[in-house]
Amino acid sequence: MTTRCTVVLDGQSLSGRADQPLIDFLKERGVDLPHVCYHPSLGALETCDACWVEVGGELKRGCTLKSAEGLTVSLGSQRARAAREEGMDRLLAKHELYCTVCENNNGDCTLHNTMVDMQIPIQRYEFQRKPHEKDTSSPFYTYDPDQCILCGRCVEACQNVEVNETLSIDFASENPRVLWDGGKEINDSSCVHCGHCVTVCPCNALMENSMDGKAGPFTAMPWSLKRPMIEIIKKLETTTGAVPVSGLSEIDMHLRQPEIKRTKTVCTYCGVGCSFEMWTRDRHILKVQPVPEAPANGISTCIKGKFAWDFVNSKQRLTMPLIRDNGRFREASWDEALDLVARRLLEVREAHGPDSLGFIGSSKGSNEQAYLVQKIARRIIGTNNVDNSSRYCQNPATKGLFRTVGYGGDSGTIEDIEKAEVVVIVGSNTAENHPVIAARIKAAQKLRGQKLIVVDPRKHEMAERADLFLRPNSGTDLVWASALSRYMFDHDLTDREFLARWVNGVEEYRQSLAPFTLAFAEAETGIARQDLAEAAETIGRAQRVCLLWAMGITQHSHGSDASTALSNLLLVTGNYGKPGTGGYPMRGHNNVQGASDFGCLRDRYPGYDHVEDDEARKRWAEGWGISPEELSNEAGYGNFLMVQAADEGEIKAMYIVGEETAFSDSNTYNVLSGFEKLEFMVVQDMFLSRTAEYADVVLPACPSVEQEGTYVNTERRIQRSYQVLEPLGDSRPDWRILTDLAARMGHDWGYTHPAEIMAECARIAPMFAGVSYARLEGWKSQLWPVSADGTDSPLLYTDGFANEDGKANLHPLEWQPPEEAPDDDYDLLLDNGRLREHFQGTNQTGRSEGIRQQLPHGFVEVSPELAAERGIEEGTWVRITSRRDSIEFPAVITDRVRGKTLFMPIHFGKTGVNLLTGEHNDPDVQTPAYKETAVKLEVLDKRGTPPLPAHNYRYGRPTPTQGVEVEVKWMRGDYTPPPAQQSNPRKM
Repeated sequence: MTTRCTVVLDGQSLSGRADQPLIDFLKERGVDLPHVCYHPSLGALETCDACWVEVGGELKRGCTLKSAEGLTVSLGSQRARAAREEGMDRLLAKHELYCTVCENNNGDCTLHNTMVDMQIPIQRYEFQRKPHEKDTSSPFYTYDPDQCILCGRCVEACQNVEVNETLSIDFASENPRVLWDGGKEINDSSCVHCGHCVTVCPCNALMENSMDGKAGPFTAMPWSLKRPMIEIIKKLETTTGAVPVSGLSEIDMHLRQPEIKRTKTVCTYCGVGCSFEMWTRDRHILKVQPVPEAPANGISTCIKGKFAWDFVNSKQRLTMPLIRDNGRFREASWDEALDLVARRLLEVREAHGPDSLGFIGSSKGSNEQAYLVQKIARRIIGTNNVDNSSRYCQNPATKGLFRTVGYGGDSGTIEDIEKAEVVVIVGSNTAENHPVIAARIKAAQKLRGQKLIVVDPRKHEMAERADLFLRPNSGTDLVWASALSRYMFDHDLTDREFLARWVNGVEEYRQSLAPFTLAFAEAETGIARQDLAEAAETIGRAQRVCLLWAMGITQHSHGSDASTALSNLLLVTGNYGKPGTGGYPMRGHNNVQGASDFGCLRDRYPGYDHVEDDEARKRWAEGWGISPEELSNEAGYGNFLMVQAADEGEIKAMYIVGEETAFSDSNTYNVLSGFEKLEFMVVQDMFLSRTAEYADVVLPACPSVEQEGTYVNTERRIQRSYQVLEPLGDSRPDWRILTDLAARMGHDWGYTHPAEIMAECARIAPMFAGVSYARLEGWKSQLWPVSADGTDSPLLYTDGFANEDGKANLHPLEWQPPEEAPDDDYDLLLDNGRLREHFQGTNQTGRSEGIRQQLPHGFVEVSPELAAERGIEEGTWVRITSRRDSIEFPAVITDRVRGKTLFMPIHFGKTGVNLLTGEHNDPDVQTPAYKETAVKLEVLDKRGTPPLPAHNYRYGRPTPTQGVEVEVKWMRGDYTPPPAQQSNPRKM
């Protein structure tokens, strides 16, 4: 229950929530307390001196106060007003005012707005240029010391929100400025270009390069014209005062605003599900601006979400349908292309039966797209051969959760991860693959004492930050997880009450743990027994544990079993169903969760109804207006098996939406062979991808920002994304293409907006009964399952589990070693994964010049010990050969890998790492064992420049602090608290 209070402001009583920052409390009641450094997502920094109020006869910074019963505050006293004006005068002394020609004069400049609201009569302290050059080294943003007011927002964001710990302010120096790694250029530091510093900057000191010259009528002028205008205005201000000049900038601001469109959208990179405003002027994307209301990320972003949107306006975008004639593509009309697709798909069905066709929906497209793909497959064609890329990554995690707790998704929210006493990260390079979630974990560890355990063969950033880092032999995670479960039973660390009330099969499971002693685990995993015991004690004695895992677990020949072992461990310790607990399989693509949720699975309808369940089949048939007999009751092929079946001549036609299957599926040679044998192939995508090169028809789709739709993030959070731009050329939204295609196949469903598609699904699928576009308006979101009245489920299992009897099931397991391991001929193990800067096959990120500068090409990570043994230097080219093929890349020597394990990013090359991977897979879900690739290495007589540029963030040296060290400023002998005037306001 929220506590209420009454605050007395200048004699007026104001009622509201207690313990709320005073600035926010007053704002909600229509009272604006001037402030610049305060930000609701950052808290009180106490640097700007613009928010003074009087309390009990004393001057206090308003940003430090919280609403409380009986608090009596004066804004209007002469002392408080004089102190605030002095504080603003000091800020303006550090900032060159040229608002009318400034890109940031768009209504969002906190400094400008506060100055205007306070009606500052004149810039009392004359501005003087600082002895620092503008830093333009970053391809994404610029730092201008002459505009910097030293508020410290950027430092707080970097140090304590993103916890990249790159930025600081040297308040003790003669001419303070913001520093990167203590004084490096931005692009030569540990900066990861997340853009958070730019987002929170209250003026134009930090600004996106995409804004430069693009934001207003006067901003495009060259500086040869701007500079004289600025000097004229400065002279004018000394005679007329600041008010007329600021009035001019106000007019300019209001003229700009109608030209700048601000649209809420959802990021379509990783599974965190960040949402933000995208600012556009015509088709130019000015910037991505996160807002505190965004439910998954708040004001956080990463390099891709903030800056990697160049692909939207790429000249390589497809804008007309393509039809292959005589081995070459030609442009065609939509009518011709869709008529051809409809006719050929139906012909294949008639000739070879419905199961001769396969459909792959996009894990990057919307929920509505996924729903229509599976509806076409099931309702029109009559096959369950439908899937999405979760087959390549997350199906084993889902299987493990289905076996134990019943729902195939995160059991809580990102907020629960923050609340945990202990976070365990297994097989997840979270800092690079899910940076915004990693930031929350880093902040919880740094600021609130959260314990972090990382289990991974590779020493990435989260491993370096861990309180305990366990480095197992690859593919042995089931062993240590089961050994920890046994340790809990043997040392009375199980949650006995939880097990007795909520869990089936406890005794049977305990008996199955007999082989998993610490000695056995040490021998198989290579983790020291004392480290295993320390991990068990830390987990077993904690009250709240969250366990995160990703493809380091799932992409093995027994990934489902390993995922099950992790969920078993959480059950044994009672870490489900209460805040700050649960299992969190980190979803890789932005909508890999949603594509599965909305039915792009070989054996599940939307909402996870099983296709073999007669009652579920009947309900879906009734919902679609057909008889149950018209829907297949046999599970179909997933995409991995579809491609194999194509190679064997069983699948004759495929329809692929937004998936780079030719690049992402294992054993590339067999994938391409299967595509070549198809009678007919359709690809629906934004670019002529590697996969599209094999198509008979290519349909030009729109990116997310050119269509409306909804997406589900890794938390199970459904969010609405709005259309930012009109479709480029004659490209079309996915949902419209699929709706038009269905009509040409004799099924005119009549959808005119994706909201109608969602409404249909919600009407049939109990899991989504209360989901609607109205309930997802703006920044609202819903976490499934959602009851008919709209009540959603942020935390699962609070009153039972999603199994028939309401209980969880402990699932006994047997240890099975990896199917492919090094031997005498192939003596090394090749690990692979994603990097922070790029996304999948670089179809999107590769079209950003700034991204390419950060990471231009591929490489192979080699351990220092292997490099010494084989005579490999940084930049030496090596040939990596598996049992399938060979690939050549330059070497990076790093202790991120050890011994005879190599690591290769998945993003690079025409064919990429899957030229080397095999078709051995998890027998339960057919996920390829990408992480089990035995290789040999040949050193080539070829040397090149180091593949990681010298400016890559890995080479930076962060400078951790506790945040903005404003006390250093206060301790300076020349600092005087307002309202007294300052002798050198420009210098601090």
